[in-house]
Amino acid sequence: MKKVTPTEQRKDEHLRINLERDVRSGLRSGFERYAFLHQALPEINLDEVDTRLTLFGRSLRAPLLISAMTGGTPEAARINQRLAEAAQALGLAMGVGSQRVALENPTLASTFQVRRYAPDILLFANLGAVQLNYGYTVDHCRRAVEMIQADALVLHLNPLQEALQPEGDTRFAGLLRKIEAVVRGLDVPVIVKEVGWGISPQVARQLAEVGVAAIDVAGAGGTSWSQVEMHRARTQFHAQVAAAFVDWGIPTAESLRYVRQAAPGVLVFASGGLRTGIDVAKAIAMGATLAGFAGPLLRAASHSTQAVLETLQVIHQQLRVAMFAVAARDLDALRRTPLVRRERWDEGLSP
Repeated sequence: MKKVTPTEQRKDEHLRINLERDVRSGLRSGFERYAFLHQALPEINLDEVDTRLTLFGRSLRAPLLISAMTGGTPEAARINQRLAEAAQALGLAMGVGSQRVALENPTLASTFQVRRYAPDILLFANLGAVQLNYGYTVDHCRRAVEMIQADALVLHLNPLQEALQPEGDTRFAGLLRKIEAVVRGLDVPVIVKEVGWGISPQVARQLAEVGVAAIDVAGAGGTSWSQVEMHRARTQFHAQVAAAFVDWGIPTAESLRYVRQAAPGVLVFASGGLRTGIDVAKAIAMGATLAGFAGPLLRAASHSTQAVLETLQVIHQQLRVAMFAVAARDLDALRRTPLVRRERWDEGLSP
């Protein structure tokens, strides 16, 4: 019988828990606090609405990102295939889950290798940034990119998740300089993302200073990895520690605002708790370049490629209709479209 490594077992547990348990954050994404001013006379036609963009040399039909989720197990391979097939069919961007498991065990690389299903998509490789403090080098990062023929590398930050894992890697001191070395050493753009608790202004400024190409805020409001680790816990002690963090983090919309203000020269992606194309429209209006989805697509991909396609097609059409209803012909126009705080209406105030 093939021996399963601790990393492989953890991957399998994470996937199973995400599919079978309620692991939602106790916070909402924050986009519900904002609204567009409806335009009853948009002076454009719905069929003129254009959601296309070009990013890192790839053409996308919409600013939608299938966020990093999984890899490293047979079921993860099936899910990545279905996600990639949908991304190819719809012309969207996609990220894979952390490839550390495949660097440790190269026989698992195929569970991440989706280019055969999606030759034209914008594809992101992925490693945990903290591994740079545990022996990983620029060469490991390059190997992750080459493994899946990626267009960019995502380094994810997850200090809280690591702290809640009994086996977690928690040496985060001095990590910024090592991220800078990766930025300087790779020939592809480097993106830094959180995994569900958001990026603060201070961290955004630090990342901008070392030259990252983009920041994915991955804020609170969607999957809570503290809840995942609570369900994974082998002891009551660890479960109780993790349970306290259910409402921890910066809501995605607020993190997006913070990062845009703190690092205006860096591209920003918004993920974490987005549910509809209206959330996508709000994120773009607030300065995001891409809007990422994970949980809803993971559940769809556990069924079929068609389920993923249908989920994404609904989101895309919601985005198009929202743009039409605010008279935004394209994404540049949407970025110039103001949002108002809903409480101003609740208080009877003018926008």
